[in-house]
Amino acid sequence: MRIILIIAALSSTLFLAACPVGAQTIIDPEAPPAGPAQPEADVDTPPIDDVPLIADDSKERLDELFAELRRTPDPRRARTVANSIWSQWHRSGSASIDLMMNWSNKALQDRKYAMALDFLDQVVMRAPDFAEGWNRRATLHFTMNNYAKSMNDIQKALELEPRHFGALSGLATILEQTGNEQAALEAWQRTLEVYPAMQAAQEAVIRLTDELAGAPT
Repeated sequence: MRIILIIAALSSTLFLAACPVGAQTIIDPEAPPAGPAQPEADVDTPPIDDVPLIADDSKERLDELFAELRRTPDPRRARTVANSIWSQWHRSGSASIDLMMNWSNKALQDRKYAMALDFLDQVVMRAPDFAEGWNRRATLHFTMNNYAKSMNDIQKALELEPRHFGALSGLATILEQTGNEQAALEAWQRTLEVYPAMQAAQEAVIRLTDELAGAPT
C-alpha cells in the first residue's frame, strides 16, 4: 500500500523532471524478444476474443514460483525462476492480446514508439486486468522519457500484481533518476521482499543506504 501511495504522491510532479520525447532514450535491456508476428503499416487490429485472461491454474503456478523465488538464495537459480514468472506474466490468455503484445515489442525494438504505443493502448483498453500490458506500456513511456505516464502505468500494474518485481524495479529506477532517493530505497527494498536474490536491487539498496547515511540532515 505504501508503494502505491508513493506513486500517487510523486507521479503528478514528474512531468517537471522528465525530458521531452526525442531526447536520448533508454532501452530496457531485459525486454523479452518479439514473437514471430510482426506489424504491417495497414494491419487491422485483431478482434476481441472471449478467452478469459489468466486462468486459475496460472495463478496457482505463479504462487508456487514466487514462493520458490523468495527461498532461492542463488542468483543464477533465482533468475531461472524469475524467467518462469515472466513467462507466466506474458500469457494473457487471449490470442489477440498476445498478438498485439508481440507487435508492440517488435515496434519498440525498431524504435517505432508511436506504433508500439498504439498497440499497447489497445491492450490496456481491451484487457485492463492484464498486469503485463500496463507494465509493458510503462516501459515504453520510460523509454520515451515520459516518467509521469510511466509511473501511472506502474501503479496500475502493481494494483493488479503487487509482486511484479519488474514494475517495482522500474519504479525504483524512476524515483532514483528524479532525485527521490528515500522513496527509491523503499521501492528497491520492496523488490527484494519479492525477489531477494536480485543483484541489481541488492546493489541499489547498499548504494542508496550509504548515500542517504552520508546526506546532510
